[in-house]
Amino acid sequence: MLEYIGLYVMLAFLLDLLVGDPAWISHPVALIGKTIEFLERLSRRISQNPAALKIMGILTALMITAGSWVLTFLLTRWVFSINYWAGAILSVWLISTTIAARGLARAAGEIHILLQEGNLTEARRKVGMIVGRDTDQMESESVIRASVETVAENIVDGVVAPLFYAFIGGAPLAMAYRAVNTLDSMLGYKNERYINFGMASARLDDIANYIPARLTGLFLLVAAWILRMSAKGALQAVLRDASGHSSPNSGIPEAAVAGALGVQLGGMNYYNGRGSFRAFMGKALIPLAPEHIKQTVRLMYLSSCIAVLTGVIIFLDRACNSLF
Repeated sequence: MLEYIGLYVMLAFLLDLLVGDPAWISHPVALIGKTIEFLERLSRRISQNPAALKIMGILTALMITAGSWVLTFLLTRWVFSINYWAGAILSVWLISTTIAARGLARAAGEIHILLQEGNLTEARRKVGMIVGRDTDQMESESVIRASVETVAENIVDGVVAPLFYAFIGGAPLAMAYRAVNTLDSMLGYKNERYINFGMASARLDDIANYIPARLTGLFLLVAAWILRMSAKGALQAVLRDASGHSSPNSGIPEAAVAGALGVQLGGMNYYNGRGSFRAFMGKALIPLAPEHIKQTVRLMYLSSCIAVLTGVIIFLDRACNSLF
């Protein structure tokens, strides 16, 4: 199943770029999400104290991640045993569902157009669909900042990390990564409800994204140079600012994008009416403008293509070495 993994991953990436995630096809992440919800309800029913919730949180994270790998492995293996081409098609499709480049670009593009048209109210609503912060009182610059930060952060979660794990272990490992990311997005909050139950999910996500985040930083530097943005500014921002981010991984792509664009990200965000300051990334050499959303999407697309090309080259090199 893994002898043509480089080709599978490349086709999966192209499939995502072409069609994304059609609404009429049931998405595997939806099943993962429903399973997480079920296990959370069950865990809270049988756990009566913080220590028990932490243990159940660990078990939930392990069951969801391992279960996603096992089910995907068994399904692809079974289909391959029936028909090779059917197995290959299934593998490509499953990998494509773990990649979110087109969906990310589409969401950001809609916000960019609304801001260009001066429709701030609808832009606030749209950005509220992709960020967890309060958006109903945002000024235009805050909508732009939220959009740029979200696209930058999700270059890791939505593209490079699933590609990285797909190259290593095909559809099963890519789906296991997507399970980890879904666990974090649903449970990995530092609030009263999830500080115990979601701790394992948040830590697992940090571990899973550690290498992909740093690779993304390199890919963004190359992409910034190719697009004639400030690769030097991107490198300086990563070295200076990334470690100040509350996440050990998200600061790298956010700082790289901020430095490449010559803008400053971070600042005060509001969650359920409560202010939360996020460390500044980059220097405000120019003010944020709607065009920066579009430029961030370009950086996302090009760095993603560089990631795919890098993986294919490494895979082909190994394949050639095994033949000679």
